This record gives sequence, C-alpha cells and structure tokens, in this order.
Amino acid sequence: MRKTELIVLGIVILSFLIGIYFYNQFPDKVASHWNAQGQVDGYMSKFWGLFLMPFISVGLFLLFIIIPKIDPLKQNIQKFRKYFDNFIILIFIFLLYLFILTIIWNLGIIFDMILVLMPAFALLLYYSGVLIQNARRNWFIGIRTPWTLSSDEVWNKTHKIGARLFKICGIITLLGFIFQNIAIWLLLVPIILSTIYIYVYSFFEYRKTVKKEEIKNARKEKREG
Repeated sequence: MRKTELIVLGIVILSFLIGIYFYNQFPDKVASHWNAQGQVDGYMSKFWGLFLMPFISVGLFLLFIIIPKIDPLKQNIQKFRKYFDNFIILIFIFLLYLFILTIIWNLGIIFDMILVLMPAFALLLYYSGVLIQNARRNWFIGIRTPWTLSSDEVWNKTHKIGARLFKICGIITLLGFIFQNIAIWLLLVPIILSTIYIYVYSFFEYRKTVKKEEIKNARKEKREG
C-alpha cells in the first residue's frame, strides 16, 4: 500500500473511532446541516450523524484508489501523481475537520459554522489551483470539458488560466473570515463565475485550435497541389 493510501486509511479509521467514542454522549437526533447563515436546518439520527461522514470517506478512499488504475490516460496521471496524492490527503483532512466541527457543535459548543469553514475552503480551493496547474490530460482529474479532452493544447491553455482562477478563488474565500456578513458569497460567487468562464474559454480555444489546423492543412494541400 502506498504512503498516501496509508495516511488516508489512518484518517478514515480515526473518523470511525471518534464516532464510536462519542456515540453514547450524543442525543437521538443530531444537527447535520447548516444554511448559508450558519443556522442549523437539518437533523438526522445519532447513528448516521456520527457515521455518515466516515462511510462517505470509505467510498471516496476506494474511488481515489481506482481512478488512476482505470483511466484510459493513466500514464498522464503518473506525471502529476505527487500533486494528486497531496490533494487526496487534503480532501480527507478537510472531511475530518468538518466531522469534528459537527461533533463539537452537537456537544453544545455553538459557533458560526460557515465562518470556521472559510479557511478550510480557501486552502482547498487554492491547492485545487496547484493541482490543476500540474494536471495532464486525463478523464477524471482536472477541467474536463469536451474541448479540453479533445486537445492537449486546449487542455494546457485552459488549465493554465483555470489554475490562476482557482487560486484567486481561494484568496477571495479567505476574505470571508474578515467580511463575515458576506462570507458565503465570497465562496460561491467566485467559484460559479470562474467555472462559467473556464467552460466558455475552453470552447473558444478549441475553435481557435481547429481553425489553425484547418489553415495549416489548407496551406499544405496548396503546396502539394
């Protein structure tokens, strides 16, 4: 088993142990969902409140193991595997952090859930930019539009701009810790706008690439003719 897999497995096991430890201390219903204002608007049973996140972690763990093995372009994944492995570890640390915050809240320590998640979201977004910057064309990881998957050139150009945008999103999200009344919007709006821009950008870059290829072929045919 690889080092990354051992670390992630350790985090998953720790999540289950935490759930078992706090099981008898929890009420029958526990808070499980918070709205944009940081107020609880969803509950679930004690069992699922404590073990849903660990079970989700198991599913993600298996998924992350399978992806590099089944991707038709898995040789490209190996070129940025270090960044992908770091991203996986970061995802599971984030899930553990969210799990612990949920437990603390249900133990009666009330705080602004959205606010305390802002630094974690900011770090996750910023490192997503690092991963995107180094990703090579594949079917599972990165900015996967019909146009990036069809061309290495479009993939590289789109990921270059996408990496910058995700890093900027991470920095803007961190500002939510300062401007608390609009924290959720500093997270959501940049992500939505960046996603739309990246999708449209990849389409136009593909059109430009196709046009260049058509001109190149036309000139070639003209010379040969």
